[in-house]
Amino acid sequence: MAKELPKRSEVRMEDTWDLTAMYPSVEAWEEDLEAIQKKAEQAAAYQGRLSENADVFYEAMALFDDTERMLAKAYNYASRASDVDTTNAENQALVMKISNLYVKYSEKTAFVSSEILQIPEEKLTGFFEEKQELSVFRNTIKEILRGKEHTLSPEMEQLLASAGDVTDAADNIFSMFNNADLTFPEITGEDGEKVRLTHGRYIAFLESSDRNVRREAFQAMYSTYKSFRNTLAATYQSKLKAHLFRAKARKYSSCLEAAVNRTNVPASVYHNLIEAVHQNLDKMHRYVELRKKLLGVEELHMYDLYVPLVKEADVKISFEEAKKNVYEALEPLGERYRSILKEGFENRWIDVYENEGKRSGAYSAGVFGVHPYVLLNHNNTLDSEFTLAHEMGHALHSYLSNTTQPHPDASYVIFVAEVASTCNEVLLMQHLLKKTTDKVERAYLINHFLESFRGTVYRQTMFAEYELLTHELCEKGEALTPDRLSSLYYDLNKKYFGEGIVVDEDIAMEWARIPQFYYNFYVYQYATGFSAAVAIANKILTEGEPAVENYLKFLSSGCSKAPIDLLRIAGVDMTTPEPVNAGLKMFSELLDEMEELMK
Repeated sequence: MAKELPKRSEVRMEDTWDLTAMYPSVEAWEEDLEAIQKKAEQAAAYQGRLSENADVFYEAMALFDDTERMLAKAYNYASRASDVDTTNAENQALVMKISNLYVKYSEKTAFVSSEILQIPEEKLTGFFEEKQELSVFRNTIKEILRGKEHTLSPEMEQLLASAGDVTDAADNIFSMFNNADLTFPEITGEDGEKVRLTHGRYIAFLESSDRNVRREAFQAMYSTYKSFRNTLAATYQSKLKAHLFRAKARKYSSCLEAAVNRTNVPASVYHNLIEAVHQNLDKMHRYVELRKKLLGVEELHMYDLYVPLVKEADVKISFEEAKKNVYEALEPLGERYRSILKEGFENRWIDVYENEGKRSGAYSAGVFGVHPYVLLNHNNTLDSEFTLAHEMGHALHSYLSNTTQPHPDASYVIFVAEVASTCNEVLLMQHLLKKTTDKVERAYLINHFLESFRGTVYRQTMFAEYELLTHELCEKGEALTPDRLSSLYYDLNKKYFGEGIVVDEDIAMEWARIPQFYYNFYVYQYATGFSAAVAIANKILTEGEPAVENYLKFLSSGCSKAPIDLLRIAGVDMTTPEPVNAGLKMFSELLDEMEELMK
């Protein structure tokens, strides 16, 4: 492991993504910004005119859609440039420019939804009958009508849009603090040399066979956050208040209802997930006990949760090998899927390695009319290989929806997004298990899959419960002090992990480093998506072509249907607890096999 990260200028071009597919230069990007500004003015001129006739209504809708497509592309360019080097002031300036333009556009078009809602239903229906070209906007209009009771007057909508910079401030502050300003101390590595702790290296340290390295990294991580506990608590509470402000403004009964309604998912799905996981916590506690036994420690600590249980199989996986394994594993999805995957591997869709100032974690960002972009921080671990499979699942979902659906119906919601990514992970795991007859390697892989369940179903549900509890306290007007936030988080860890582990006090500060807590009830979708993906992957492997055909149809559907209905295309009903229970049943069966293999 290198002691210091390379600067962005030192990274090989072939290991970076190619932003010229969006714009050949910053100058070309600036030209688009000017065009967007003109279109925004043209869009504003339609205020008060949407009900005139079918032609005017179509012209306006087409203009709005074209402007929003251009905005999204320009925002992608600026954000992708900024994320790979958050210390670059010029790239930060691009983000500020496009963010400001987004807010201005939102202000100028804030009238749209409320004005459409004022058009009599018969007249609106007549527009669609008279102007066939309007059919491309049918789902857009349907979504606007669905939100009728939560849409305000044009003046109030404009005011709410103007508040965008204020209500998003906490996200921006946390992002800059976490990615650009926060510096972690050096720790002693396995070789006895000092090495800098970073976001990207943290999990690798926790996977170290040297317990002292794990403990030191763990304590250094959370002591750093603890030193900023008051600032971070104030930042998080500001975000909760922003969510509450918007929920109240739109007349929702709670922050949760406001959040899930945006993606047309019943709030009952959120509550059902937490309840189903609560009923299966015994399996999580059993896994903790197994980990303690296999590690052979008197006390299992929170920093022992990531170290591989089967050290003999703990091999390093290069990026080239990871690509090869993922490509082979996704053979069940057919050659069309794999040809797109190969195109992404060979044409710089991916920014591969960590560098100084690069955003932590991983993601995929779709760009309509171009191709998706995937950010990684690959560090040659099995986890990195699965991250590649995961993010390329997102990427191909975006690609298939963007190339199949018209722009208004192309962007899928997060609720279904995690299905595509996790299905790839399940297929990769099954492929790797089939490739080996070695007992130790099989145990190592099963352990990784168990960790996926722990990290995605149990951990993300714990996050979801934390979000729910903190939002409910905010709704009651209670102060969320650093001690209160930490105490809530600590108690949830004790509940979810059980008596088989020492829940170290340091873990109480973990809430402060989770960026998804700023995403407004986002994380529960990891757990529901994982559960749905397990069911779909099993269908693909057992039913073959019919299941693949349905799955590809799902991936190509964008937001052309409600998310619950989209998943039904792929054969899963998320309005019931069955997918979650079935997934955790597999978790239990894997535990059985792991116990048998490790006797």
